[in-house]
Amino acid sequence: MTSGVLLVDKPQGVTSHDVVARTRRAFGTRKVGHAGTLDPMATGLLLIGIDGATRLLTYLVGLGKTYEATIRLGESTDSDDADGEITGRAAPDAVAALGDDAIDAGIAQLTGDIEQVPSAVSAIKVDGRRAYDRVRAGEQVELKARSVTVSRFERLATRRLDGAVELDVAVDCSSGTYIRALARDLGAGLGVGGHLTRLRRTRVGEFDVADAVSADGLDGAEPMAPADVAARAVGSIEVTAEQARDLRHGKRLEGLAHLVPETNAAAVDPSGALVGIVEKRGSALKSAMNMPENA
Repeated sequence: MTSGVLLVDKPQGVTSHDVVARTRRAFGTRKVGHAGTLDPMATGLLLIGIDGATRLLTYLVGLGKTYEATIRLGESTDSDDADGEITGRAAPDAVAALGDDAIDAGIAQLTGDIEQVPSAVSAIKVDGRRAYDRVRAGEQVELKARSVTVSRFERLATRRLDGAVELDVAVDCSSGTYIRALARDLGAGLGVGGHLTRLRRTRVGEFDVADAVSADGLDGAEPMAPADVAARAVGSIEVTAEQARDLRHGKRLEGLAHLVPETNAAAVDPSGALVGIVEKRGSALKSAMNMPENA
């Protein structure tokens, strides 16, 4: 049984669920999941858990992300990206008057710890149904603002077009940040509207898209071992065979909390296998998640 996490470079025009389905076929298992959806328009890094390693996805979903994107100022859409219908166009003279200093000031307003209202056409559940399903059914959806952190929002290039300005940007952000919403809010703040025309996820935590396989190259692809994935995600400690057995049986490791600098860490046995994820409980370590022993 293959167990691990596969780094996949999702192409444009397919859903994250499509990539999961392809992985199921390639590896002959139903037990496959991913750590964070990418919209069909977006490309880039998907972390795909296979078999026992799907237990690790909980610890991967919340990792920080890096994106490369293109924002079009001067046009708004109902989805805040290029897949939606245009709902507004700014006057050409207003767009032409946008200077680099004003754009950079608008970007600065959206950098740091901010409150962000996600796009209505999103996968967030509202009373048990996805927001995008409610929007497509003709319902009016208003999502609540959430706190996110945008540690870098950098303008890399600017193209001034007839009636629009296109920005190539790089964004480092916390999990749960919507780049579409950044595009929308930047355009709104500048008074001309805006939406996303390109999005590529290049990094999730310590995982880079440069190490990913294509969605067409899944057959024969080698997933990362669970121990390597967990170590990159939360750090790791080595445990003895006896300690590994105790953790698997639900026992605490007394007096070892000092070995874990953060809240969690991966416990790795002498053979290099991942025992599970441990967490601090006072001065002891307790298993928060155990891996199947054959994973």
